[in-house]
Amino acid sequence: MGYEVMKDYLQIKNISKSYQQNNEKMLVLQDINFSVDKGEFAAILGPSGCGKTTLLKIIAGFLKTEKGAVYKKGERLSGSSPDRIMVFQEFSQLFPWKTVLDNVIFALKAKKIAGNSIEREEIAHYFLEKVELSDVYNYYPHQLSGGMKQRAALARTLAADPELMLMDEPFGSLDSQTRSTLQSLLLDIWQEAQKTILFVTHDIKEAILLADCIIVMDKNPGQIKEIFYNELKRPRNIVSPEFTQLYELISGI
Repeated sequence: MGYEVMKDYLQIKNISKSYQQNNEKMLVLQDINFSVDKGEFAAILGPSGCGKTTLLKIIAGFLKTEKGAVYKKGERLSGSSPDRIMVFQEFSQLFPWKTVLDNVIFALKAKKIAGNSIEREEIAHYFLEKVELSDVYNYYPHQLSGGMKQRAALARTLAADPELMLMDEPFGSLDSQTRSTLQSLLLDIWQEAQKTILFVTHDIKEAILLADCIIVMDKNPGQIKEIFYNELKRPRNIVSPEFTQLYELISGI
């Protein structure tokens, strides 16, 4: 089960990255290579400090590499783009001075989606309904729970219609019940919208539950240890023998 399927939509080639720390150069990522197919749900799995977030920020275009590059459809990417949108773990990613509805509308304006304010509001309501927030559209972020803020951030991302969704442990700070609910919601949306998703996590069960491609990283420096292609049928049962077998295989490395 531990093999890589060749793909050509998104290619990460020979990426290395260092940071300066106490006047010393610290290698954070070393020779990262993998590829993701269009419409695939891929997870980057690894312990804290292995460079998962750094890697995601490089793919998003927020950080530059010292070596290697990111390619989409064969073209080298440079800088950030609204076609690659990142969803963070922090609950502070919404604009606090805007309502939930206006946060989503902001993304539509930024992408120049829809011709007028009425159309944008209709689209925003559509995506808020998708994430089950239609009854709090006029709330401000400070009036929302952590899970609701993540739903709102997800609605804003979906409304912007990116080709690639980059998710940095978006459910990591949530309680287990809310986390499970949002995992199911994300899978439903992914299957319907057919977005390409790169999902960072340090939770093995979450990676197996969500992803078809699991990229396992090691640290000091951050590098790929192994890539697994997850063939478990959906919906996945975390207590099934097949799930347990894959869990033990990944945790063993």
